[in-house]
Amino acid sequence: MEYDVVIVGAGPSGLSAACRIKQLSQQHNKDFSVCVVEKGSEVGAHILSGALMQPTALDELFPDWKARGAPLEVPVTRDEVYYFNSSSRAIRFPSLLAERVIHNEGNYVISLGNFCRWLAKQAEELGVDIYPGFSASEVLYDDSNRVMGIATGDMGRDQQGNKKTHFQPGIELRAKYTLFCEGCRGSLGKQLISKYNLDRDSGTQHYALGIKELWQIDPDLHQPGKTLHSFGWPLSENGATGGAFLYHADNNQVSLGLITDLNYANPHLSPFDELQRWKHHPQIAQYLKGAKRISYGARAINKGGLQALPKLSFPGGLLSGCEAGFMNYPKIKGSHTAMKTGMVAAETIYEALNTNSVGQQDLSHYEHAIKNAWVYDELHQSRNVAPAMHRFGMLLGSAFSFIDYGVFKGTLPFTLQDPQEDHQSLKQASECSTIRYPKPDSIISFDKLSSVFLSNTNHEEDQPCHLVLKDQQKPMTYNLPLYDEPAQRYCPAGVYEVVDGDDGPLFQINAQNCLHCKTCDIKDPTQNIEWVTPEGSGGPNYPNM
Repeated sequence: MEYDVVIVGAGPSGLSAACRIKQLSQQHNKDFSVCVVEKGSEVGAHILSGALMQPTALDELFPDWKARGAPLEVPVTRDEVYYFNSSSRAIRFPSLLAERVIHNEGNYVISLGNFCRWLAKQAEELGVDIYPGFSASEVLYDDSNRVMGIATGDMGRDQQGNKKTHFQPGIELRAKYTLFCEGCRGSLGKQLISKYNLDRDSGTQHYALGIKELWQIDPDLHQPGKTLHSFGWPLSENGATGGAFLYHADNNQVSLGLITDLNYANPHLSPFDELQRWKHHPQIAQYLKGAKRISYGARAINKGGLQALPKLSFPGGLLSGCEAGFMNYPKIKGSHTAMKTGMVAAETIYEALNTNSVGQQDLSHYEHAIKNAWVYDELHQSRNVAPAMHRFGMLLGSAFSFIDYGVFKGTLPFTLQDPQEDHQSLKQASECSTIRYPKPDSIISFDKLSSVFLSNTNHEEDQPCHLVLKDQQKPMTYNLPLYDEPAQRYCPAGVYEVVDGDDGPLFQINAQNCLHCKTCDIKDPTQNIEWVTPEGSGGPNYPNM
């Protein structure tokens, strides 16, 4: 199938780009064809975020978004920021100090999945073709090594790769220009960065794992628009950094979660169990009395900042959104930056489509356009926060970040770097204290399998495993003796287990549990696990996340 533009990923960036290209086409009486391919069973099925929406980019894309019925209905009414210094104590930051770093006036508590469903409707009304349920599994290149589209994955192969009775081959979606918006650690984006050496002149990208739960709470405890952020305990107790949130949404619901920086050193640490501990803190547990947990999910996020951005253009295509790393870490927001970079990418591609050498244009001026947009200024201001946490720890790093980001607005004349990749940060298990997590009470804290059940995750079991081990023996011969096989703990879905076999312990992969968070692809100490796309429609089906 031939298109002028193919966009990979129906998230905020990809859908905003699709809408913007069609808007420009209509304004100038053009008819450029655009399609968006999405691996989730529907738009929004794989979308997960806190989420607080800063409407800056939305105001530009659809100034009349309120009249169009955009699902931004709960404005932030109050911000609270705490330092948890133990399992029972907390220090609240004065509002004037907290607002220097986290200030959400004018923002909205939303479901990002529902927002993307609305955005997809706007795109379709503009004439965009959207294909959910199809995994983009391969980048297509022409004879000159230029990207010319993507191929979707085959459907109906068994675990050995043989065709089953309902086999359907993948489809080639060819394009003059291709925009990649797969989100953090996209599998095709990772290939493109390597193939074209796009990160040659950039710093090291870093990541965190965000784990989120959605709760229905007592109406008497519900305060629509109230947001709470915390840092410190429990992560600080085990030498890790990160933060947590609790947002009061609509319909007597709160979304809560823990963001664990993936540069932690202790291989015994379990981000999932840290979240379960955090919920028992009195500042959090007070909202969960008599409440019911209704959904669960997890996703890796970029936190490397401006200095970790790769080159954004290559022959035939562009990267945008979290695919490239446009995440404002201290704000814990990437949706508005994803939307803006998608819109700038769309404008770059639209300009190229109007030239005489369609399909052959150099798109490198996209970089210049990004540097002239507010998104660049925002990332420049926040560029030192994440590396400061890595280099100085939570308390000193927070103090430095408050001065650099909150007081001087990122104008200090230096940029911190952190060259150590997250998978290199683990110490050997023998060097670290074993962490004994309390048994879940099934009231506030839960186990992994009951959590995955709430994510509506499903994969066809008899299909090739999408979690590929480069060396089948390494988990048992290297990771287990040295690191007590950390995949058992860093995975928030119970995908990886060490089980007893007839001849000793075995490494078991429960791929059907996978939430597509990509943590294994990031944190495995030998980079032995490669996440590739499973059959389309597989994975979580988040209803309101």
